[in-house]
Amino acid sequence: MNQILAKEQLSKDVYRMRIRAPLIAEERKPGQFVILQMDTDFGERIPLTIANADEKEGSITIVFQVVGRSTWVLAQMEEGESIANLVGPLGRPTHIEKVGTVVCVGGGIGVAPTYPIAQAMKQAGNKLIVIIGARTKELVIMEEDMRAIADELFICTDDGSYGRKDLVTAPLKEVCERQEKPDLAVAIGPPMMMKFCALTTQLYNVPTVVSLNSIMIDGTGMCGGCRVSVGGQTKFVCVDGPEFDGHQVDYDLLIQRLGAFREQEKIAADGCRMHEEAMEKGLKE
Repeated sequence: MNQILAKEQLSKDVYRMRIRAPLIAEERKPGQFVILQMDTDFGERIPLTIANADEKEGSITIVFQVVGRSTWVLAQMEEGESIANLVGPLGRPTHIEKVGTVVCVGGGIGVAPTYPIAQAMKQAGNKLIVIIGARTKELVIMEEDMRAIADELFICTDDGSYGRKDLVTAPLKEVCERQEKPDLAVAIGPPMMMKFCALTTQLYNVPTVVSLNSIMIDGTGMCGGCRVSVGGQTKFVCVDGPEFDGHQVDYDLLIQRLGAFREQEKIAADGCRMHEEAMEKGLKE
């Protein structure tokens, strides 16, 4: 079984877990992900990027945000408990090479999957510029992890409570306007953020990679649930991705498909909140 070795809350509704998974830790590469399932009979299959791995310990690290019932159940689990089903590594790994200067943009929970890519790009000998974006200071995650590897670090918050009051596209534009512009951009986060990062870099002819987070079920390309349109062709995120040319992705279609189960997700999330409130009320009484 895949035992939870450590659990940490990074911000409101965002958690980091280290899980025993020696074979996955040994094989994983930056950009790849796992699919986990708490209940093997009826549980939802959740795709999560491998944020880090320790081959010696035989562990992988995941970072997730509570958005529905399954992630809520995962967040309730504690150290010593085990996850019933964990499959990986899945997806095509990031192409890592020395290109010169790489700018990595992570928005919200997207900072977590950005980290192993940024780390690998730095280890390959690239100059590394990192841009972190969040709605508020409380939602900024993994700042110290990124600061330890970045040559330059920008932090933007929507409300100006920390770093710059800006969208991530503002410092990205500034970096692209330098005399020595980046040789590669990597953007991971909400689809709308990735869309506008790609539009920004396209103006300066900076090659851009994005990692897509489409709805996924089996992770083998059989169900078709994760299909996206890239350059006018249908691709499956689980086997063709999760990374694609950011200038070729149809983001509007991706956003539309991500909203297919929004009503069901809201019902499930409301049920979890009601359960939490009932538990808190019972403890107080």
